[in-house]
Amino acid sequence: MAAIQIDEDALTKGQMRKLNALRKSIGEELGEKAFAEWLASQPGAAGTAEDGNATRIVDTLWPMVQQGTLAIPRGGYLIRRGRGRIIVEPAKR
Repeated sequence: MAAIQIDEDALTKGQMRKLNALRKSIGEELGEKAFAEWLASQPGAAGTAEDGNATRIVDTLWPMVQQGTLAIPRGGYLIRRGRGRIIVEPAKR
């Protein structure tokens, strides 16, 4: 059976803990196999699921940023819904 290659540098701290716990409890090979199956079943594992609204905002604003008519400062903005309007304010740090 071929060894499963897991990029441990790309894993989060929690994922590393889970991998190490599986290796310790059921052995190296079975632990890696179980972890790979678990990781594949997680949302976002097969590809990043993008928020449709965020994508629409980027698609709308990016041409203005490229033209130089819109500058987004460091720290960005907070966009909220108001009563019948959109409220855009600087993000608080």
